[in-house]
Amino acid sequence: MDFEAMRRLVEEALPFHKHLGIKAEELREGYARLRIPFRPELVGDARRPALHGGVISTLADVCGGFAIWTCCRPDDRIATIDLGVDYLRPAGADDLLAEATVRLLGNRVGNAHVVLWSRGDPDRHVAEARAVYNIRRGK
Repeated sequence: MDFEAMRRLVEEALPFHKHLGIKAEELREGYARLRIPFRPELVGDARRPALHGGVISTLADVCGGFAIWTCCRPDDRIATIDLGVDYLRPAGADDLLAEATVRLLGNRVGNAHVVLWSRGDPDRHVAEARAVYNIRRGK
């Protein structure tokens, strides 16, 4: 897999990722670490302030999917089958990071485990996710 091409895909080619400002910090076979830079419009609860839960689940899904894709061919396609997110604590007004590792990879289905944290507190996870992806093999 061409990891530089994959980084460009994460950061530039997909409009929603570009809108959120998702950055690929590290991509290697079976692993992805991504980041969403903090912006005030990503806050869901202004009283804390805390990031919106949808931002957390989105980064979990994207990170898990790219971890799976690092094990695939460039013409394979990935689609989410199931995503379960455990929200452990609020994600404060800081960059949000996610790290995904492939737990199981079959011919048509892949499973990833994702942990998420705020940049300023890397030892305290704000969420964990289990994600299952359909792999549609290219020609």
